[in-house]
Formats: sequence, structure tokens, C-alpha cells
Amino acid sequence: MSLATPYPMPPRHKGKLAINALRATRLDEQQIADFLATHEVPIVEGATCTFLYRGYADGVALRHRIVNQPQHVPMKRLDVPEGTTPLWYVTIELPAASRVEYQIEVRTDGGVETFNDPLNPHVAHSPVGSSSVCHAAGYQVPTWVHPQGDARPGEIVDLPFQSKALRRMTHNRVYLPARFRRSSHYPLLVVHDGDDYLNYAAMGTVLDNLIHDLDMAETIVVFSNPADRLREYPNYAPHARHLTHELLPLVEDQLPVISRADARCLMGASFGGVAALSTAYRNPGVWDNLLLQSGSFVFTDIGSDHGGGPAFDPVVTFMNRYRARPRRLAARMFLTCGVYEPLIVPNRSMVPVFESTGSQVRYVESRDGHSWENWRDRLRDGLSWTFPGPQKLVYE
Repeated sequence: MSLATPYPMPPRHKGKLAINALRATRLDEQQIADFLATHEVPIVEGATCTFLYRGYADGVALRHRIVNQPQHVPMKRLDVPEGTTPLWYVTIELPAASRVEYQIEVRTDGGVETFNDPLNPHVAHSPVGSSSVCHAAGYQVPTWVHPQGDARPGEIVDLPFQSKALRRMTHNRVYLPARFRRSSHYPLLVVHDGDDYLNYAAMGTVLDNLIHDLDMAETIVVFSNPADRLREYPNYAPHARHLTHELLPLVEDQLPVISRADARCLMGASFGGVAALSTAYRNPGVWDNLLLQSGSFVFTDIGSDHGGGPAFDPVVTFMNRYRARPRRLAARMFLTCGVYEPLIVPNRSMVPVFESTGSQVRYVESRDGHSWENWRDRLRDGLSWTFPGPQKLVYE
């Protein structure tokens, strides 16, 4: 097992915080406007992050997504001797390199509205909406998630396929590396929730950059998409049969992929991680690499109350059965999880279980939550370890 480097608290800000300096002045509307114009919100000063809202309301709160912390944090109105102001604030401390998604809750006239922070331009998107993002001290968006001028883009082509196992038309996309040649042979990566990885984790751009920088081997990537992920992903036999006995033969027939288990990888996040794990479980010896991000590996050691709701019932049944009789599912497994998400304990707990089967396991944690940008930020670690390029091989 390989753990990520611990994230210390950044040093506390020396001197008076910006919000406290503002409180000491004789405030008016123009001073508030000038203050907001000269400070990026949230205001990050060492370990302290100050969240702000400007507007008259009965109450304002910060709603964040850090597990095991109060996720509804009331803001205080900035009062001065002359009366009240329309500026609300709250300060919290965040460890170095944290990335936190949040929204602002405003209560007026008995009604409550929650929305993204109008003072913060940083927004993260997902299939269920968007959230504002706080970048704590030490966090930086990886350079390789943005297009690089010298990195040739790969080609993404559609691969529709009528699945007998799933009894529906499947909609897949295939990434072909920029220097793709039919005379060569390539590893194969199959990604669950493929369009979401492309749309919300910039995975097409990431592949272009990692391959260009020789961090990752040239790889053919199939982006698979579900019709109903809550039904098809939690240990669903037709899904495992579709990937292994329909999609894999189709790809091997149409594209020059290496026909060996050690050159194949299944990848997924959240429920997609369960789908990748259970597909490998049902088809031993076929998929010898797994890349699992924030897997929904919910289980119950005592009793039957797992707290996840009915959607997790088949997941818990599968995980309990596997934990009772673990066996090797893949030669190499790369796992990531954010310490701010509810799944951190199940993911940590599964690492020694996977290791006990003889799998080589690399596990990486981050100061982040259950989000597509968290999974995006871990892509280089996972992809370059699973299918390392020439540059990576030199240093390992």
C-alpha cells in the first residue's frame, strides 16, 4: 500500500485577518465595494478561509461538503457602531492543499434559497449541477488538465453497439491516441461513466497531455455509458457480461489492442468503481488492472443497517460476500479517495483486504470530496501507474 504524503495545516496567518481589518474601519457601501474588488473570495490567509456574502437577509449560511464536520455553518453579519451592513462572513480553517465545494444559503421572509457564491468565479460542474469551489492554501489546479499547445489531440469516435446482455443500444466513445497506427498494438482502458469523465474531468485533454509528456503509454480508451447506473452498476451480471463477452470482443476485432489481461484495465468512480470491481470478480483472469476512484464500497460488519438507502442494498450484499471470502481480482489495483467524503472509511478498510489476496495495491488520498474534479486531479497518478509511459518507466 502506498499512502499519499500527509497534508499539514498551513501556517496561521500572521497579523490581522483582512475581515478583521475591515471591521475596524468606518464602513460604508463604497468601502465594502472596494474591499470586495481588491480581494478574491473566499479570502485565503494561511490556514484561514473567509467566506463572504453581500446582501440584506434574515440569515446567511455556508453549506459545504466536508464529512464529519457541521455542513451548515451560519455566517455573521458585519456590524459596526453606526449599525448593520449588508456584508456577511464566516471563517474556517482548512488543511493545506484542500479543495472544498460549497454553496451559500440565504434566508429571507421565511423562504430559503441555496445557490453558488456570487463573489467566487470558481465553479465545478457535475451531472447533478454545479457548486462553488474554495481552493485552500497550497492547492493548485494541475497544469495537465488544460490543453497544451504542443500536445497533439487524440481522436474520439463513437462506437454504438446493440447489447444482447443489456437488451439495449449502448453508446460508447473510443479515444485513439494522436499517433495511432493500425500496425501497432495498444493497452485497453474501459471507463465507466465515460461521458461524465470526458465532460467533467477533462479526461480527453488529460490523456492527450499524459501521452504527449510520456507519463502514460499510448492507450486505446473506451468510454462506456450506462442507461441506469443505479441498476446496471452494483454487481449486475448483464453489465459484467456485456463488458467482457460483448464489448471486449468487439474492440479486439475492430482495433489493434493487446489481447492480454495485463494490458487491460477497468476504471470507474463511485458506483462505477463497484461496477469495475464486480465485473473483474465475475470474470477472473480477464481484467488484470483496476483503477477505482471513491468506490462505493459500502459494507456492514455488524447488523444490516448500512445507511445508504435501497440503492446500496446490492452493493452491500456483494461487498459483504467478498469481504467474507476475498480473492484476487486483478494483479494491480489503483485506488483513490478524498478524506472529505463519506466513503473514506470503506475505501481505507478495503485496501488491506485487497492486499491480502496478493494484488499490488497503490492507494492515494486527497483533501477533497466526492466530486469529478477530485477524480480529475488524481488521473495522472492513476493512469501513469497503471499504464506507464517511457518517461515514467525511467524513474521507477
